Amino acid sequence: MCACSCKPAYDSSLLDTQWELLQPLLPQPDRRRGGRPRLHSTRLVIDTILYVLTTGCPWRAVPHDLVPWWVAYRWFATWTADGTWTRVHDVLRDRVRVSDGRDPQPSAGVLDSQSIKTSHGGEAIGYDAGKRTRGRKRHLLVDTNGLVLKVVVHSASLQDRHGAKRVLSGISQRYPRLGLVWVDGGYVNSVDTSLVGWAATENIEMVAVPRNADVRGFQVLPRRWVVERTFAWLTRCRRLARDYERKTAHSEAMIQVASIRLMLARLAGQDVKPRGPIEIEAARRLTEDGTFTDQPCTDPQ
Repeated sequence: MCACSCKPAYDSSLLDTQWELLQPLLPQPDRRRGGRPRLHSTRLVIDTILYVLTTGCPWRAVPHDLVPWWVAYRWFATWTADGTWTRVHDVLRDRVRVSDGRDPQPSAGVLDSQSIKTSHGGEAIGYDAGKRTRGRKRHLLVDTNGLVLKVVVHSASLQDRHGAKRVLSGISQRYPRLGLVWVDGGYVNSVDTSLVGWAATENIEMVAVPRNADVRGFQVLPRRWVVERTFAWLTRCRRLARDYERKTAHSEAMIQVASIRLMLARLAGQDVKPRGPIEIEAARRLTEDGTFTDQPCTDPQ
């Protein structure tokens, strides 16, 4: 097994320009503490994690020219527990916003959830009667350009209004300028408006964008298409097509790693064409809006 920083020939592996952006953000070994030198380079560990993420293969099925699966999983779990993925993700998101000519601190966001089936059980498994799905819900809060601000994974049986409270609780401390969040009609309706009053205590104004009941099939709704496009970006990684993680913390970390991969591709200046109805419509709207001059990254492959 090579211990250098050479890159195997996989589409999921980092390019040199992407690694130059990522390497300074990762924890560096402290040689003053002693111990044995690492047998595997950090870059190869990252490439192994990205291989599992993009191909959807089990940890034990990673190719032999990558690091052993238990090494990659150990680092993935360690960086999940110590908050490394969150720190790296937030730094890259701020850089992308600055490169777009925006303030690093967002003032508005879009909130939505995605019910996803689980595969091997684990914690927080429930049944979503509305979507008829047994598994978990991914709750995403994104900025107006689709970059993830916060992700919370919980049981699918939890109502969206209660899940939204988990996402927005203490959000003003993390994003002081955030004052407006767009949601769908399931969060704000005439039956239960408690979420609106609760959000006001967090200095958040909830604005519902209802779906047109007269239109059947796919609809591109104002503002809400942004978070739907983010879900489309993420689920291109086959590991996220289902929830294969036993711990919700690992599910959230996989989403952060997928988002990190997308932002690295964008910061590295990769030219990517949009695909699918959501991304094509999003590209058209961004092109017509004079505020945006660059296409958002959709897939680094």
